Amino acid sequence: MCGIVGLHLKNPGLQPRLGELLTQMLEAMTTRGPDSAGIAVYADRDPLPAAQGQELRYSLRSNETIDWDLLAKRIAAETGRDIRVEPLGSDSAVFVSPPTATNTAETNTAETNTAETNTAETSFLAAVRRVAPQVTVPGFGRSMVGVKDVGAPAAICARYGIPGWGGYQGIGHTRMATESAVTTAHSHPFAPAADLALVHNGSFSNYATIRGRLARQGVRCDTDNDSEVAARLVAARMAEGADLEEGLRTVLKEMDGFFTLLVTTRTQFAVVRDSFACKPAVVAETPDYVAMASEYHALAGLPGVTGARVFEPMPEEIHVWSR
Repeated sequence: MCGIVGLHLKNPGLQPRLGELLTQMLEAMTTRGPDSAGIAVYADRDPLPAAQGQELRYSLRSNETIDWDLLAKRIAAETGRDIRVEPLGSDSAVFVSPPTATNTAETNTAETNTAETNTAETSFLAAVRRVAPQVTVPGFGRSMVGVKDVGAPAAICARYGIPGWGGYQGIGHTRMATESAVTTAHSHPFAPAADLALVHNGSFSNYATIRGRLARQGVRCDTDNDSEVAARLVAARMAEGADLEEGLRTVLKEMDGFFTLLVTTRTQFAVVRDSFACKPAVVAETPDYVAMASEYHALAGLPGVTGARVFEPMPEEIHVWSR
């Protein structure tokens, strides 16, 4: 039993309150997941137009004491890219890699920018594994920042100052471990690709089979968590050109189990339940936002929720909202 929360804002006026509202929602799910918690927040962080290339942000976490500035210098030397450090705490930081000179050239096409970004991501993640294998990467991308930790949601949100974070979209998870160890790395969200995050309530029975197949295709899993396999499967399908809805249909088709998934990209917010829909999920939609949680009481404190359209997604029904 785990708790899922998510908030997709339509009204820009609510963006300064995103972290505050997500924190309230996550705390309400504490009884569903006392082991660990995590959150991913999306914000318009980069003023540069996409055509000029955009900063890549990597959320890092270490269970050991680490000198983040020194690590940034070592990774910069490995990758040949400048890195700016934005501390989140003694155990966490965001490393920001600005666009390269190649990215900002007027002659660049969208395809060139995408290829350059993919190369930068691959290079950075490989460098982290080589230089600091004790460091995990809770998420990365242009818009998303993620934190994960072991312990109660209220304490984790307070530790990283989540109530003060702004943004246009966020998801969170409180975990009660059933399939793997209680560690930061095993916590949700799982973020296997840029600006893609997945949280899961339930369990998959055939995840080892799917993980083996993905491994043969060159897709690496960092943990033995069943939820990570679903996240990697969605990311693999999207890398092949599928959209988010198609990626979730692949999960419905290929993975067995009981589950509710909340999955986000830079521009989308999606909910799906398995064919039996035995894991709870409730959605509230107003002109100002779409909110989702495992139980309604996590939504009860949201502004205007008494006038919301409230519903439970039906079995295998994929709901996608886009920015």
